[in-house]
Amino acid sequence: MKYIDRAPIFKLYGGQEEWPGPERVHCETIAARSRLHNWHIRPHRHSGLYQILYLRQGRAVVCLDEARHNVRGPAIVEIPQAFVHGFEFDENCSGHVVTVAYPLLARLARLLGPQAAPPPQPAIHALDRRAGTGLRDAFAHLNAQYLSREAFRDARIEAWLTLIYARLRSHHPGTGAGAPRTRGLNHRNRFGDLLETSYAEHHDVAWYAGQMGITTAHLNVVTRAHAGKSPLQLIHERLALEASRSLVYSSMTIGEISDALGFSEPAHFTRFFRKAAGKSPREFRQQAWDAGSIGSKADAP
Repeated sequence: MKYIDRAPIFKLYGGQEEWPGPERVHCETIAARSRLHNWHIRPHRHSGLYQILYLRQGRAVVCLDEARHNVRGPAIVEIPQAFVHGFEFDENCSGHVVTVAYPLLARLARLLGPQAAPPPQPAIHALDRRAGTGLRDAFAHLNAQYLSREAFRDARIEAWLTLIYARLRSHHPGTGAGAPRTRGLNHRNRFGDLLETSYAEHHDVAWYAGQMGITTAHLNVVTRAHAGKSPLQLIHERLALEASRSLVYSSMTIGEISDALGFSEPAHFTRFFRKAAGKSPREFRQQAWDAGSIGSKADAP
């Protein structure tokens, strides 16, 4: 790829901050972000995130790596992690962009079965009128739930996301045997899989590299190329993400969360979280609850 190494890595396009809060899915209208950038989203890529662009109506030029595709709605574009992509939208475009963290995507795929494996390559799907109508309503409901603060908000979001993903895989099955684009991306995905199952065990970088059969220096090159960060940064980010989810969406005490995440003492967990999030676990939890996040307000000492 001529520009893959130069394409910036974002959590969400144009943002300087990391993934906002402990949520595993983000939903917004096409216009919400594109209008801020004159309807032109320059080539970029994401680490650990899968995106669905639902173009309800209008025309867009979709750039996938070095190829340009003219797409007219209704259509859907699926973009796995690490693939360079950009968009040039007409100003009358409407639709939604859904961004899903890979741990949630993997859970949906396991729930739905072998045919639900995510596509290993970007995919563009033209929609007929019937499919377009059903998906239009599903994306609208997903966006409405994302913006709401109703009871069982997370469950409602995941229900609509599951419906959307199931419809995509019913008409366009995933290819679980498909090989990743490059060996480096294969290593990045393998590291991500190991991290998902082992983050609470506090292994060092050498352990992950050993499990993958590569050197720590090679693993560092891989993660910096495909995620823009060192392996240790990714390990700490995954641990901090799980901590933030537990603080916001569970009734566990700080001590219980510390134990669940493998810390020897709550004080060690507090120091780690303060360094990662810029505030103590108690402050983070209270701020999230005050902002209206859904969670059970436990007495968290």
